[in-house]
Amino acid sequence: MTSQTDRRWWALGALVAAMLVLGFDSTILNVALPTMATQLGADTGQQQWIADAYIVVFAALMLPAGLLGDRFGRRRMLITGLLIFLVGSLLGTLVDGPGLIVAARAVMGVGAALIMPLAMSVLPSLFGPDERPKAVGAISAASALGLPLGPLVGGWLLDHFWWGSIFFVNVPLVLIGIAACVFLLPETRDPSSPKVDALSAVLTVAGLGALVFGIIEGPGRGWGDPLVVTALAASVALLTGLVLRGRGLDRPMLDLRLLRGPGFLWNTVAAALGTLVLSGLMFLLPPYLEAVLGHDAFGTGLRMLPMMAGLMVAAKGSGALAERIGPRPVITGGLTVLACAAFLGSTTDVHDGYGATALWLSIAGIGFGFTMVPAMDAALGALPAERAGSGSGLLMTVRQFGGSLGVALLGSLLAGAYGERVDTAGLPARAADAAGDSVVAAHLVAERTGIPQLAASADRAYLHGMSLVLLLCGIAALVAAALTAAFLPDPRARRRGRRTEPGAPTKPGMRTEPSMRTEPGMRTDEAVAPGTPDA
Repeated sequence: MTSQTDRRWWALGALVAAMLVLGFDSTILNVALPTMATQLGADTGQQQWIADAYIVVFAALMLPAGLLGDRFGRRRMLITGLLIFLVGSLLGTLVDGPGLIVAARAVMGVGAALIMPLAMSVLPSLFGPDERPKAVGAISAASALGLPLGPLVGGWLLDHFWWGSIFFVNVPLVLIGIAACVFLLPETRDPSSPKVDALSAVLTVAGLGALVFGIIEGPGRGWGDPLVVTALAASVALLTGLVLRGRGLDRPMLDLRLLRGPGFLWNTVAAALGTLVLSGLMFLLPPYLEAVLGHDAFGTGLRMLPMMAGLMVAAKGSGALAERIGPRPVITGGLTVLACAAFLGSTTDVHDGYGATALWLSIAGIGFGFTMVPAMDAALGALPAERAGSGSGLLMTVRQFGGSLGVALLGSLLAGAYGERVDTAGLPARAADAAGDSVVAAHLVAERTGIPQLAASADRAYLHGMSLVLLLCGIAALVAAALTAAFLPDPRARRRGRRTEPGAPTKPGMRTEPSMRTEPGMRTDEAVAPGTPDA
């Protein structure tokens, strides 16, 4: 029994390593783009797609990935995702042109789309309800910890190695993850899973891809741009077709029937809105710390760590607290704390130092930890065991779109507020355009032209936009808190109801709900119910 328990926690370590790679890969590129633009000759549009190709493919493929895991085996598809991610990372270290870098990032997005939902979906096969919050907390902390580690690791690598090292750093972690999955993870699948519907897969990928494309391009091109309007309209038509097709299928790819369960629905909403707020905070911080406060890339990543400290503290205690008082007050309280952090951050003045920022970052981490860990755990717990792959895919897709919306919509608000306030009078047209695009560019222009007033104006303009965005983040968190307080059910009440139903099991030692935990003498790969273990 002890060796089986150790094996499960070692397997969790493998999943944590995989999620850590995904976490910092989403931000490490931000530090490298200026270097890559100089050495590869990438223009602004190419730089944008070097960053965005990964997100578009990632978000579009998560739903099919969950269904593939249910049908062909979750461990098998998770290892496949890690292998694909490894290939994309190696391609990124070898190619030498912007277009090829975009292709390598797209390949990495395919791998990430398999890793993310399937890493979550195997947790019910490893841990029972009493241990699952700790496992979810570990994976959530690893994913979030990777966000500030991206600038930290990326800045250090660029100081010592070539730009391709930001891709090569993935290789050892991915290899460790593959080896651990092969030797430690049990195989689970859904024996009743249907064949993959090719048309539904095409509609899913095309519809979600068009939606993410429109969201990403909207702030830069303008929401009325014909290409953006066409992409968003196409996404509506394609996703509507997907829903209509799914009505005639027993197991549709976009199974909205999973959202009929209030436990899964409202925990998913809480996780998505919490991710939206956190994505907004993560988007705001690097320019503020680098341009306004004057820190380098490595120092910026270092100064984002207080949020991770708060997250880890909350992740450690949120599971026990949710079990004691129920997830609803914990999630509602976490969202309220997250809102308070955003409101506190919105009062930041141009003359404030890093101490005030560290305070509200710590509070934000605590709020996010008390929100995300119990919400993700309760959402996974509300899924039927045989639907873990497709349900986790839906959960992670909704979360990913929450993050994409956070960056796109809040970024658009920030850019508009900054552009209206920054004073570029007297500058040549090209320099004025550059300074009006971002606070980082304004500082470069001010340095080259010897106009310190431009840098001061840019700082004030950025703080104005940052305050507006943080206010909106706080309002969104409060709305999410109100929704969870009003509609989120308590799974403990459902379990109590089961125990008191007429005819419910009453014999000593008889379980009242399926258990995913191992028993003495039982192999780990036999501990999955009701999925079918592979030999």
